[in-house]
Amino acid sequence: MTKFSDLKLSPKVLKAVEEAGYETPTPIQEGAIPPALEGKDVLGIAQTGTGKTASFTLPMISKLARGRARARMPRSLVLCPTRELAAQVAENFDTYAKYVKLTKALLIGGVSFKDQDQLIDRGVDVLIATPGRLLDHFERGKLLLTGIEVMVVDEADRMLDMGFIPDIERIFGLVPFTRQTLFFSATMAPEIERITNTFLSSPARIEVARQATTSDTITQAVIQFKPTRRDRAGSEKRRIMRTIIDSEGEACTNAIIFCNRKTDVDITAKSLKKYGYNAAPIHGDLDQSKRMEVLQGFRDGTIRFLCASDVAARGLDIPNVSHVFNFDVPGHAEDYV
Repeated sequence: MTKFSDLKLSPKVLKAVEEAGYETPTPIQEGAIPPALEGKDVLGIAQTGTGKTASFTLPMISKLARGRARARMPRSLVLCPTRELAAQVAENFDTYAKYVKLTKALLIGGVSFKDQDQLIDRGVDVLIATPGRLLDHFERGKLLLTGIEVMVVDEADRMLDMGFIPDIERIFGLVPFTRQTLFFSATMAPEIERITNTFLSSPARIEVARQATTSDTITQAVIQFKPTRRDRAGSEKRRIMRTIIDSEGEACTNAIIFCNRKTDVDITAKSLKKYGYNAAPIHGDLDQSKRMEVLQGFRDGTIRFLCASDVAARGLDIPNVSHVFNFDVPGHAEDYV
């Protein structure tokens, strides 16, 4: 069995990994870390929850430990589809770079440009960003991408769903041709295939995802109902959900409730609160500080029911969730998984 100590990570990174309680890499980590350390491009096809974040943060930290950043010229770039995923990647760097002197900046919406500008001006080794915010800084002349040595695209399939592909292509055109690219996607749609063929150079391809498969440890059920009247469908569906929650009793310690529209997220959270359930909404219209506050409340147990739009919650690392309710049928099989 392969251990992290077999993967040729730097001793300081290995120490941080072991202190975090990990000994054995996941399949995506075992497959992606060696070629990434060798400087090769990597195409990782892996679902959320497979440990893919560490499969690019660990080799990046090992490589970036050598060298220094210059003002406004970051040395590496990680692109994420949402603010929350970007913040999660930043936490990953904090965990694994604790013994390495690396600087980082998080460029996401909902945070003032001034604070982000100050970090960039000092020079950063790692820039973690959503595509739109990155281009905002670039267009304001605050950022040069000509020093990028390593570029990561995380959750590329979600970027496609959210319409970010033109931005991604533009960013690829702004970074050096000689950079190393680490590219991760849960699925390989034709558009994703086209991008990887265009911008990756002879990548090591690591595929560990079983296509759209749920975990064997999850019990699944479908609830079918016919509303008495069309205009009552929403309220009757909410009543049925409350009945299910009550019937689960103490087994339902907490739950994420997915709705397809932001308005339904708000209505569902408001309705649950009205009936005495501890619930809060999370979606893209909330400002960043509120979203992080809600997420933290759910993680520490002060919020029991997290009502979420799929885009706001996909890929988040939230431990110990007992139940998931798809209040609406998800648009894609991958979203359900």
